[in-house]
Amino acid sequence: MDNFAPYVIKSFKHDGHLHRMWLTNWRVPPHVMHADHLQQDMMVFINSQTKIQEADGKEWISRIPGVSFFIPKQWFNIVALIEDTGVRYYCNVASPMYVTGQVLTYIDYDLDVIRMPDRSVHIVDEDEYERHKLNYHYSTLVESKVKDGLAAILELASTDKPPFQDDLVMHYYEQWEKQKNGGA
Repeated sequence: MDNFAPYVIKSFKHDGHLHRMWLTNWRVPPHVMHADHLQQDMMVFINSQTKIQEADGKEWISRIPGVSFFIPKQWFNIVALIEDTGVRYYCNVASPMYVTGQVLTYIDYDLDVIRMPDRSVHIVDEDEYERHKLNYHYSTLVESKVKDGLAAILELASTDKPPFQDDLVMHYYEQWEKQKNGGA
């Protein structure tokens, strides 16, 4: 597509092994992005029916369209999942993104926050975080950054600050659909 560039997104674990790859994600071009998102230098991606490869090599196709938000230097990323009941935000506590060419990578630190369409917020995978903290020997700096990332997500989710804005999620997805369908 002319304006939406394809990227691969790779998630790793702290010890460097691959966790998961999303093989086709379409980067929203700057001229389509909201000023608030541009101001934060966000990278925004669309994926729909994207092939996903797990660390063990198994592949599957995503069924729920998503709009992903990555903000430089932030210890989290956010995926807005467009479901029949509304937008569900799946937030990964993770290292800041690293981009080389058209590949974006980050380290997943297990803790996740889910904000449901009814705005209820749930922290999940705390047991996985505690287990990996011991197995991978997270430093006190990493632990501190993870806690800061979690706090930042909870703050944004409770105040509807970017990127927790359903209208912009839908706008990005609709612009991608329009471009995909030849501008119609």
